[in-house]
Amino acid sequence: MNTPTPAGTPRQNPAQNARALLKTLQESFPVFGNCSPLAIGIDKQLLERRPEIDRKTLRIALGMHTNSLRYLKTMEKATRRLDLDGLPGDEVSAEHRSYATQVLRERFKKDADRRQALRAAEAAAAAERERALKLNQLVEKFGRSK
Repeated sequence: MNTPTPAGTPRQNPAQNARALLKTLQESFPVFGNCSPLAIGIDKQLLERRPEIDRKTLRIALGMHTNSLRYLKTMEKATRRLDLDGLPGDEVSAEHRSYATQVLRERFKKDADRRQALRAAEAAAAAERERALKLNQLVEKFGRSK
């Protein structure tokens, strides 16, 4: 439950709260700090141990964690999920491993496409600058003098 903020105090958005919560979880639980594959239902385990955590903020923090590059790379090769104490739990399904692989491929492709578009835009800008320079040189050479 969100508590009202005192007058004049800036209100943090849920993503900022989630980042702070995620940092706390990483410091408190090695499975978060090591980006180990988390047991399904880990949110319920966390809420049992820390009932003061806001559910919405926890969901955002878990989403940030499980969508991180490091976690996805771990999930791609993982065989077992771990609970909060680091004890092995269920197996990581082939479906979850392939999903992690798919998301990573899409991210890498998107990054490569973005870098390629950036290089193309830089090349076009350089070509335009060169063209403008040559036009100015022609104007200076052949322009009418008054």
